[in-house]
Amino acid sequence: MGERTYINGSYKNILVSETENAGCLNTILIRINRPDAMNALNIELMGEIASVLTAADKDDKAGCSVITGSDKAFAAGADIKEMADANSAEIYEREMFASWDVIRKVKKPVIAAVSGYALGGGCELAMLCDMIAASESAKFGQPEVNLGVIPGAGGTQRLTRAVGKARAMEIILTGRMVSAYEMFEAGLLTKVSPDDKYLDDAMSLAKAICGKPTLAVQLAKESVLKAFDTTIESGIEFERKNFYFLFSTEDKKEGMKAFVEKRKPEWKQR
Repeated sequence: MGERTYINGSYKNILVSETENAGCLNTILIRINRPDAMNALNIELMGEIASVLTAADKDDKAGCSVITGSDKAFAAGADIKEMADANSAEIYEREMFASWDVIRKVKKPVIAAVSGYALGGGCELAMLCDMIAASESAKFGQPEVNLGVIPGAGGTQRLTRAVGKARAMEIILTGRMVSAYEMFEAGLLTKVSPDDKYLDDAMSLAKAICGKPTLAVQLAKESVLKAFDTTIESGIEFERKNFYFLFSTEDKKEGMKAFVEKRKPEWKQR
């Protein structure tokens, strides 16, 4: 990729930076930056995130992205002011979830680093990521029922797949906030860290991924996600084709040769 202007670019709702990982690919950090609105998500903000992640996918120097907010709020929900006066036809015509669909198809891993409130759309954005690292004080929830609506960016689907029908029903139908530890025990979170370490731990996780062979990481992510939308038979067939394909890569040769020679591999396909 020639131009890398998406890093430190001019964005209205997010801040974008890059961390160089010695001997590895770099980590792209996206920080939601709407402090006056508790980082509420609007269409413009989601478009900016989608644009950055799309650019990172094409960037040979980028290996993984981390999305975070502030210590007080990852994202306290969708921007209600943007939706309050809309009718059914208007909300449909806005295509407000178009950017969400773009993010869903990103090839490189994306980690959510969550502290404070991750409610409604904020919870859905965290679940849209591939992993969630949270602080001890993080609060999750889908309180849309309190507004007379339901989750619309995947909350009913992703939460159910992560924590099971019974718990998802209770969380969504009551609209209650759920602690980080309860969500961790339910299987939604990758890890829970002290409030002053959650972002560092998320960045460390990203660095570990950035040190792995790019194509193998992308096909592993693709294969895991396939488990959510197909049968076990089709999923295994999909996984196996990706497994076979990787045997034609330079990194497979290097990885296995390094293992036999008891040395650290030098990945080639970045």
